[in-house]
Amino acid sequence: MEDLIKGRVWKFGDNISTDLMMPGSITYPAESGQMTPEATVPYCMSANRPGWSAEVRAGDILVAGRNFGAGSSRPAYLPLLAAGIQAVLAESAARLFYRNAINGGLVVLSCPGITDLVEEGDMLEVDLVEGIARKIGAPQELRFPPMPAGSPPRQVLEAGGLIPYLKIKLGL
Repeated sequence: MEDLIKGRVWKFGDNISTDLMMPGSITYPAESGQMTPEATVPYCMSANRPGWSAEVRAGDILVAGRNFGAGSSRPAYLPLLAAGIQAVLAESAARLFYRNAINGGLVVLSCPGITDLVEEGDMLEVDLVEGIARKIGAPQELRFPPMPAGSPPRQVLEAGGLIPYLKIKLGL
């Protein structure tokens, strides 16, 4: 995992729920059991942003307002990862979503002021070690709690999620 993340911004508002990221109708479809993460991508954010998933590219960054990921405990980070989102920076993130996402290998950061710093389509640089978000080409920057190498969330992310992390720690 890189200390410095750069990517194009996709911007969403407040209270983006897990239902918007991963609708219940695809979480547990009746006929076929749970869908693969790749199969869920077309449904991600489709209720409030039709066609969004077709425009996302690997390495993009999602920026959101307050209470990102509120709602159920479903693994709503999966379609984001499968779509290529490398990080989520939100004014605030729901605690359960945050833990699920980190445990699944998706970088999620609470970064108050992020929605004022960037607009959709901007390029954003995120320094995990220093705890700084910068809009590329602009002098403004924001500080957030850093995620240096060796920190528990970073160790889980670098392993690829909680299960791989535990396998490494337990020598399995």
